[in-house]
Amino acid sequence: MNAADSPRSGPVLQLIASGLTLWIRSRCDSVGDLQLQLHGSGLGLLRGRLEGASLTARDVLFQGLPLQHAELTSGPVQIDLSLLRPDKMVALQEPFALKGQVTLTGRDLNQALLGEPWRWLGDWLSEQLMGLTTLGGLVIDNDVLELQAPVAAHKDPARRRFLLEAGHNTVVLRPVDGDQETALPMDPTIRIVEAQLQGGMLHLSGDANVTP
Repeated sequence: MNAADSPRSGPVLQLIASGLTLWIRSRCDSVGDLQLQLHGSGLGLLRGRLEGASLTARDVLFQGLPLQHAELTSGPVQIDLSLLRPDKMVALQEPFALKGQVTLTGRDLNQALLGEPWRWLGDWLSEQLMGLTTLGGLVIDNDVLELQAPVAAHKDPARRRFLLEAGHNTVVLRPVDGDQETALPMDPTIRIVEAQLQGGMLHLSGDANVTP
């Protein structure tokens, strides 16, 4: 945080950093390691304005989605200083922009799509991509995504492999043996700009608009 031009901003900075950390944790189901850096001037800080914030976190569970690693940077953030209190969440006054990247392991993604609240997406993938109503499992094999689905009266599940990339502001899947693309349903406030499978992990980069 660049606030050297205003000594009075020191205690305010500490309160904002603490309150913003609490706010971030409140938006997640759970967070492991979390590091936060604030950006702005001392004068702006005393007016409740941050030029931005940078966040690095590990082992994050966000809306039931397990993120192994996240690196995020926000745009300008306006804070209501009149409500700033020790050990209390900050009150954010306006929506703000967010961009960065997250990483999910294949194992965690598989578990998420087989349980709530993301079971619907797993079954949607199975039906759209394999013509079967229930997802049985998912494996990331280097740069290929393999979906598995149980088949009635068959011991072994059906399997199909896909390539993955970003497109249409979301994640697009294309079978390795075909050209038909399938775009994942995506929250309109989120835009995926890069998607990559590597080393058994899914890497996503993008931006979003966050409403407090």
